[in-house]
Amino acid sequence: MKIVDVDIVPFRTAVDRFHNGVLRPQAPVTQTLTRVVTDGGAVGYCLGGQGHGDQEGLTPAARSQLLGRMKPLLVGHNPFDREKFWQWMWAAKMPENLMGVVDMALWDLIGRVANLPVYQVLGGCRDRVKAYASTYPNMGTPDEYAEHALACQRAGYQAYKIHPYYYWDPATRRDVPGRPSHMRWDLDVCRAVRAAVGDEMTLMYDPWGTYHTFEEALLVGRELERLHFAWFEHPMPEHRVQPYIRLCRELSIPICSPEIIDGSVFTRADWIQREASDISRIDVLRGGITAARKTVAVCEAYGVKCEVHMSGIGNLQVLGASSEDTCEYYERGLLAPGVDYDASYPYLKEPCDPLDADGYVRLPPGPGLGYALDWDYIDANRVEE
Repeated sequence: MKIVDVDIVPFRTAVDRFHNGVLRPQAPVTQTLTRVVTDGGAVGYCLGGQGHGDQEGLTPAARSQLLGRMKPLLVGHNPFDREKFWQWMWAAKMPENLMGVVDMALWDLIGRVANLPVYQVLGGCRDRVKAYASTYPNMGTPDEYAEHALACQRAGYQAYKIHPYYYWDPATRRDVPGRPSHMRWDLDVCRAVRAAVGDEMTLMYDPWGTYHTFEEALLVGRELERLHFAWFEHPMPEHRVQPYIRLCRELSIPICSPEIIDGSVFTRADWIQREASDISRIDVLRGGITAARKTVAVCEAYGVKCEVHMSGIGNLQVLGASSEDTCEYYERGLLAPGVDYDASYPYLKEPCDPLDADGYVRLPPGPGLGYALDWDYIDANRVEE
């Protein structure tokens, strides 16, 4: 079997969005479907590739780069030589999200040929994963965060992660620069949510690197310890590792990082060696399922948790092939008041990550990544280029 084509289908869709305290229902977006086609008729697919989860399609510039530089690496070769392609793309310094898109399409193809979900091809470990509700940032007042956390708790979530205020002033409700941070407001949110949901709900906290000094991060971490939060994620910019080493030594709450810094598995391995975080972080847009699996294996070998970053069907497949002892949660969202997350995929016949009454997400049972594509919707909304 040989790869004969790689193409990208852009199409229009609409999803609920939430920006700085304002709901934008059914905001228009361009989604993309990347396809790897073989001479035997087998095809592998990957949705999205830009931004959070599966919902954001590749930009025109990213599409051009994928088809211009990456397609020639693939055409004419065996689609099952996925590791070879990964090594080629890494050596060619391809953007990690584009590596992820190609890698996921190849894994989807393998699963479809085998008629198995990807997580079982990888070596199945579980068919459902504990989920936590992950918020949009800048959701409003501390009381509004608390009300949303309660609503998520009633919906069945056992855990809730707060993205607080960044690049937005909660007092004036206006856009502002990233500094100074809104540390006092942030902690008011944490206190309000803990008071609302009680001690039985697991809480996490991610300020997305907005504390630019060690002292700020330490102060916030101390309060999160008092409030019994499960982890403190990406507290400071990730290009400076030494402050993270100091923070891990000073705090008992686990530090979860790096979240977004480049370097995929290699950066994560370096942080583990340097004891710069207590929990590592990876997702399939940092080099694909292949990179995520490599990272999980490194973390397992060192006895370090690896919490998978973001929602998305590729991340779910990685979790299904990993032990809960290493990768405990699925990040479901982003969520906010009024956002109908379950209706965000009109181009799929079935939701990719429905939540059950116990707060778990089941792995899709279909072959490959498990997409149930609605081709009528996709074809009706194609963007001609």
